[in-house]
Amino acid sequence: MFKPKGEKEEDKILVEKLRKGDTRAFDAIYQKYWSLIYAAAYKRAGDENVACDIVQDIFLQLWLRKEEVFIHNLSAYLYTAVRNRVLKHMAVSGRFVPIPELLDQLAVADNQADATILKKEFIVHYESLIAKLTKAQQQIFKLRFHEDLSTIQIAERLAIKRKTVQNQLGKSIAQLRDMLYAILVFFLLKI
Repeated sequence: MFKPKGEKEEDKILVEKLRKGDTRAFDAIYQKYWSLIYAAAYKRAGDENVACDIVQDIFLQLWLRKEEVFIHNLSAYLYTAVRNRVLKHMAVSGRFVPIPELLDQLAVADNQADATILKKEFIVHYESLIAKLTKAQQQIFKLRFHEDLSTIQIAERLAIKRKTVQNQLGKSIAQLRDMLYAILVFFLLKI
């Protein structure tokens, strides 16, 4: 999100006042960012109630932790918080997240220098988990989640039954699910 120079300075002033407990600064931040953050949460979560809960929780934590958190870029901080809360909600609710979307959501604000390193580490761990699958499972998994093919398209491409594709995907997902979420949570905590 591009912000004119004056707006960045305004945010810095608001954050400094917030750290000192200024409720008017908190209200100004809330008024300025609520609808933008809600839209980002809704886009990722796809549910109005979940998005609203996430945004309210972000602002509540912003107020409660105002003295602990050092914010250099307010909009990046808020958008990162949205991404993390949505991913956490998905993990808790057991909702499936496509791998490319997951990697896109790991892309963080420009002011976090280690983001590229963390993303590369995540990809290395992800690829090592995929390598533990059988060759057939790897092929089907990559066609489904990297190339976004349907099970029918995969079956046609590999000249096998759709049920075989579904069975192999089910086994692969069951094998990877817990490990991927554990790795994701680890990297989100590092961010």
